[in-house]
Formats: sequence, structure tokens, C-alpha cells
Amino acid sequence: MKVTQRWLTWVRRLAFAAVLILAVATPGMAATWSSFQCAQSQCEKAGTVRWIRSLPGSWTVQNGMTGTTPVTGQAYGALGAQVAAIGSGLTVSAYRASTGQRLWTTQLTGFAPGSAITAVRAWPGVVTVGVSTPAPGGGPGTAGGPARREVVLRASTGSQVRAYPAAQFGGAVAASPGTTVIVGPHAVTSYANRTGAVRWSRPTGPVPQGWQVDGGQLYLAMAAGGYLGSAPVTALRRINLVTGAQRIVRPHGRSYAGTLGLAYQGVVVFSSAGWARAYSGSTGRELWHYSNALPEMIDAVAGRLYLISGNTLIGVDPQTGTTLARVNAAASSGLYGVREGAVLGIDHGGLGKAWAYGIAAQRVLWTSRPLPWPHYFVDLSGIGGSAPPGQDAVLLAVCGQVGSPPSGTAPPPCARPELAVVNR
Repeated sequence: MKVTQRWLTWVRRLAFAAVLILAVATPGMAATWSSFQCAQSQCEKAGTVRWIRSLPGSWTVQNGMTGTTPVTGQAYGALGAQVAAIGSGLTVSAYRASTGQRLWTTQLTGFAPGSAITAVRAWPGVVTVGVSTPAPGGGPGTAGGPARREVVLRASTGSQVRAYPAAQFGGAVAASPGTTVIVGPHAVTSYANRTGAVRWSRPTGPVPQGWQVDGGQLYLAMAAGGYLGSAPVTALRRINLVTGAQRIVRPHGRSYAGTLGLAYQGVVVFSSAGWARAYSGSTGRELWHYSNALPEMIDAVAGRLYLISGNTLIGVDPQTGTTLARVNAAASSGLYGVREGAVLGIDHGGLGKAWAYGIAAQRVLWTSRPLPWPHYFVDLSGIGGSAPPGQDAVLLAVCGQVGSPPSGTAPPPCARPELAVVNR
């Protein structure tokens, strides 16, 4: 089975193991506070823990990148301008982004046993939650039904607005109190949240396809076998997320080289066999290529695409491919983003810290106070997760107190699971 580009990106990040050469790992006392909030005079300082609040549910702690995680399943988080939201199992909780005030906890209903949250994304006025449903044979989806449903919740109250069918690796790509745009199993559809009516819909074929969002545009691959097949991408659908206007963008050759990996500033980047190739998102013309590298992430403020080559992050101009920055690293599983010219990462274990390494300065810009057994959140779409591009903060799960270890080899429980927001 072919692995999707989103899974490849996640695997690469997990394999990019340890700390940048100058990253600081100063010993310190493990955090022992609950319901912590920084003093007003310090709340804007980079590296300051803005707030820490308790998390519902049963959690455990493990060394390494796993850190603080639910006893069963996984947790998914997102940070927006108004709320920080976290989901696990079928429970979603929201906190005020500025102060950490608990706003609501919602238990999702109407799902078959075995269903679980697999994505949380925060938008102005709403939170969208992807829920994967089990199939009779153990695979995703129910007989005749979608593999995933996207639930729209009001950000202020947690009340459910609508639930829409979605592709397993699709879901909400734009949302507001009025409308939600969903990548579904066979179409990209804009819904009116008040009535659930379809505003516009663009069919995408019988199998789910790979996709990337670039501002107000959605790029959707067109390949005979979808994202699980081996057929080449012969064209792209470029869909305006507001109007639904669609344009088919074909390459100058027979197909695009590889798998759709990133889209930024009207440029789409494909990867194949160690090559990154960039094409114009409007004409399909190849713009540049880079050998022995794969597309990794975007720094929207700095205006760069980042490629990964071995243990090196390479920042390039999206239009020309010109190399603008390089960061050499030993393997670091703590890396989870590049924002505003800084690599963001965490140190693991009971004395874990969050840190930022300045690419231009080639030094550590800040480190947080100890955050024991930190865990960062990743949404494979790049829309949600611990370090949203539009927010100057980082969302982490930590463990304020470890419980008594059980017998055998099971990891110890976390007696005080907490959610932390760190300024960046």
C-alpha cells in the first residue's frame, strides 16, 4: 500500500530525532503547579508559560517524543485566536486562548462504538472536529457511510452546529460561524451551517485525493488511484474556498513528478525519490527542483518553504528555489515547526522544555521553564496542531505529577495531566 504524503511528513518529523547543536537543556525542577497563569507584566515575553490548566480524562507519561498522552488512543489539539481546543476519544474541551479559562467540555454523541476523534481545528467562531468511524471489518468507515464525519462546534459554548461527511484524511479546510468547506470522499463542498444546505460542491471523483491549502485556494490532486494508488498526478484542481470557482491546472509534461506535498504563494511542491519539484499553481510550469530533499513545512511570516535533506533543514524562496537558509541538526524528534525564522522544539522527559532556535542568529532565542513530559500536537493537514502559523504561542500537553507506577512494563499514569500555552 502506498503511504500518503501527510503520513510521510509525520514519519519524517518523528525520525528527525534530538536537539539542534546549540539547543539548551538546562536542568531544573519539574513543574509542580496547577492552574498557573503568568503575571501580566511577563505574559508577552517569548518563552513564558502563559497558562497551565488541568485536562480531563486519564493520561499516562512516557519518555521520548510520546510524552503525556491519553491512556487509550491519541489526543489532538488546536490553538486559535479565541480558544485552545483539545479532543480525545469523543470528548472535546476548550479554553480561552488568552487566559486558559475553561470554557466548555463536550461529549460528542451519535457515533458508533469505536469511533474516535482524529483531528481538531480552531477557526474564528467555531471548532471543527474530525471523527473517524469503524468499519465492520476493522477498517475506517461504516458500510455505505463515510470514513469520517466533521463536527462543527460553536467556539463560545461547545454546542454542536452540524456534522458533515468527510474523507478520512480530509475534513474542514475553511470554517466560520456561517459556512464550512469540507474535503469529502467524492467532492469538495461548502455548507451553510445554519441550515446544512449545500452552497456549492465540486466533484473530485470516486476515490479520495491528496490536497493542500494555500491561503484561500485548495489544490486537489487528480490521480486515477487517489492518494493510496500508484498512478501519477496528471492535473490539479485549484478551488477557490470562498466562491467554489474551479480551474484545472495541467503540467507541461504528461504528469507532475511525485506526490503533492506543500502549497504556498501560488507554488505547489511535489516529492518523489528524494527530489522536490516546484510548479506554478496557475500554469503547471516547473519552477525549480532540488535533489536529495523532501518538502517539510512552511514559514509564512518569513516567506519561505522548508525542505529536509538528511539532517538539514533548507529554507528556499518558493518562487525561485533559491536557498535562503540552512540549519544543520543532529536527529531531533523534538522539532515541530518553523515559525517567524525560528525552529521550534522540545526537550523530552521529566525536565522537558520548549525552545526556539533562531535560523539567522544561529543560536537559541528562548527556552521555557521546565514542562515535564511535554507532548506536541500534529494535524497531518498542517491546519491544526501545536504551532499554528497565525498565533504567537505553542500548545503542549504536560504532566504536573506522575502517579504510582503500575506493576509490569506499563507506563506510569499521570496524576495531574495539564494543557500549557507557551508564548513564542
